[in-house]
Amino acid sequence: MALQPDQMLDARGLHCPLPLLKAKQALSTLEVGALLEVQATDVGSWQDFETFAAQGTHRLEAREERDGVYFYWLRKGERGSTA
Repeated sequence: MALQPDQMLDARGLHCPLPLLKAKQALSTLEVGALLEVQATDVGSWQDFETFAAQGTHRLEAREERDGVYFYWLRKGERGSTA
């Protein structure tokens, strides 16, 4: 993956909804336009992150699954995380 994150979040081993909640907290500390990489093992996170990005101001730049680990790259949007 060619994306270079500004911050990484290891949410492996956490169950829904914790990976998404931790990602929201991390995004709130970043500057607009910054890229957050999240690693999670909860299968439900695949849909959670897609829905979160679709309903908010942050963009899901990419996502992939490798050996049971889900990787997400979220770009912080203009208004920040309000949810």
